[in-house]
Amino acid sequence: MPHLATGRLCCLLAGTTLLLSACVESPTRDAQPAVASPSASTPAAPAAAPQVKAQVAPAPAISFSAWRGQFRIKALRAGIPAELFDRAFNGIDPDMSVVRADHSQPEFTRPVWEYIEGATSPIRLRKGQALLAEHAATLAAIEQRYGVDRETLVAIWGMESSFGQFMGEQSVIRSLATLAYEGRRPQWAEEQLLAALQILHNGDIQPGSMRGSWAGAMGQTQFIPTTYLTHAVDFDGDGRRDIWNSSADALASAAHYLQASGWQFGQPWGMEVALPSGFDYALADSEIRKTYAQWIEYGVKGQPGNLDPQQTGYLLLPAGHRGPAFLVFRNFNAILKYNNSSSYALAVGLLGQRFGGGGQILAEWPRSDRPLSRSERIELQEGLATQGYNPGPADGIIGANTRKAIRAYQQSLGLPADGYPTPALLQRLR
Repeated sequence: MPHLATGRLCCLLAGTTLLLSACVESPTRDAQPAVASPSASTPAAPAAAPQVKAQVAPAPAISFSAWRGQFRIKALRAGIPAELFDRAFNGIDPDMSVVRADHSQPEFTRPVWEYIEGATSPIRLRKGQALLAEHAATLAAIEQRYGVDRETLVAIWGMESSFGQFMGEQSVIRSLATLAYEGRRPQWAEEQLLAALQILHNGDIQPGSMRGSWAGAMGQTQFIPTTYLTHAVDFDGDGRRDIWNSSADALASAAHYLQASGWQFGQPWGMEVALPSGFDYALADSEIRKTYAQWIEYGVKGQPGNLDPQQTGYLLLPAGHRGPAFLVFRNFNAILKYNNSSSYALAVGLLGQRFGGGGQILAEWPRSDRPLSRSERIELQEGLATQGYNPGPADGIIGANTRKAIRAYQQSLGLPADGYPTPALLQRLR
């Protein structure tokens, strides 16, 4: 789901995880439990993870009906017909499940290797391969028009909605109205709600059929309304941009979004690499970008394939220096704009490769490690701040500032400065 910075909500949807059975597979979500977090290293929570309350917005000062009346004035001024507004809001009251989801964050997270293994499961792999064959003509036409590789599109399709099986069953109008009335980010929610009403005004979908997630993500590609307005396309030519019922429209819309995000056709998203003994792990930073030739000078080795030698990339250590290392490039960043999570982008890239028989990770994951819980991540940030480092707010999100603080602390201890939080590092702080 495209990132909030470009009009998409990615990070609020961390609660949906892989629920595998013999027949069906739910969509995979991977993002931090905070909106527009710069961090993208922590995979999604287990299905039964306890929830921890986040900062709760104050109780609304007015009733929902009074808010609705005020918002109706805004909507009509924005060009929404009164008849459409009244029809869309008929029977709409706040959804307390949306409030609970908005005010909660997962305490525990899954290890990145479990997330990727679930995301690239044999069930999803087989189904994706079958759909690549079934929709070959449509995908070829999308490739030609938008220059986005079909394997990546089908991988995103599988990750976002399990190829259209799980798109969310909640009323988008009701969810967004709830968030606008008593959510933590009312201005954002009102913007999305106005966009949703504009979609209805355009005639692409009827109010009763506009279903999605609790946060307003819609359709087979899980677009939020503002992204729908700017990037959804009518690829099947029926006069409607229908990302709910038309796989052609959904896939082409995702391709249009990736194209706008800088996707380069035929170029790799990245590759697994081997690092030399004594490598300076502080170089594994998304802000340190070099060409592949420059990385070779540091002893980094990989299989570049058809990589444009002028492309620059950065080193990614999703499980710290003890796990696999990846060089990632421009197309990886385009996937991050869809969902600002490195685990998600890795899963999309690897799944797309596995459709063609590749994408196997050679290095071993540090399976004896466990991810820090949210409470422990907050404690880590507080401890770093106490020691004089600057991790940013103690919010449990391991973003760029926290990683820099961890690296500085690791360097002070003579440890590999990979910026990766571990229970052992937290114990040192304690």
